Amino acid sequence: MFDITAIPALQDNYIWIMHDKKNAVVVDPGEASPVLKFLNTHGLQLNSILCTHRHADHIGGIKELREVYNVPVYGRRHPNNPHITNELREGDSFKFEPFAIKFTILEIPGHLNDHIAYFAPEILFCGDVLFGGGCGRNFEGSPAQLHHSLQRLANLPNNTRVYCAHEYTAANLRFAVACEPNNLDLQQRIVDTQQLRSANLITLPSTIALEKATNPFLRCTQPEIIRKLQQRGLTDTSELGVFTAMREWKNHF
Repeated sequence: MFDITAIPALQDNYIWIMHDKKNAVVVDPGEASPVLKFLNTHGLQLNSILCTHRHADHIGGIKELREVYNVPVYGRRHPNNPHITNELREGDSFKFEPFAIKFTILEIPGHLNDHIAYFAPEILFCGDVLFGGGCGRNFEGSPAQLHHSLQRLANLPNNTRVYCAHEYTAANLRFAVACEPNNLDLQQRIVDTQQLRSANLITLPSTIALEKATNPFLRCTQPEIIRKLQQRGLTDTSELGVFTAMREWKNHF
């Protein structure tokens, strides 16, 4: 058996660490010091590093960690990410023997072109593409690519736990309720999120089921969302048209 723990880092990042009583695998270490502290405190040996994409707040600690633990770094190779030792592409899979867990790789461009996700039964490390109640910005590629990537994640089993990389849930839900104010599941999630944050607890992981019920970027066919966007001038009511308009609205919300 193993646990998955969030290590807070930088301003609002979570570095996820899978660990048992001996071994550890870290996901997107944006800085090294909190990871090293966690490993030392719990007497753990770092086994490998998983990388979802090349943004500095996801790879900034890799060099320092590898100076202490010369471990493989899994991810998608890119000229601006020199740390990858083991490249992974769409459909690849690999197994971590200490945890008896097998990950399958999904290429999910739209935030960055090199973005991948790691999926295993009931576990999804999705970096900055899918967030609690929201999605990442469209820095590279097209809105259509980002929309397609989100749909791929939405089609994973409902009980899949979503381990995204930032504590953005409360802010995302403020936008979500502007899009769909009569969504009762969303109203309850806002209450639950407020209670968690008031207790200084994290809002993650969520689940695919919860995201499909409350995340507007996975709900582009909902009549209320379409009407809200039409009030803002939307004319293209296709699913992609709704998604594109909503993502643009969120950029300036």
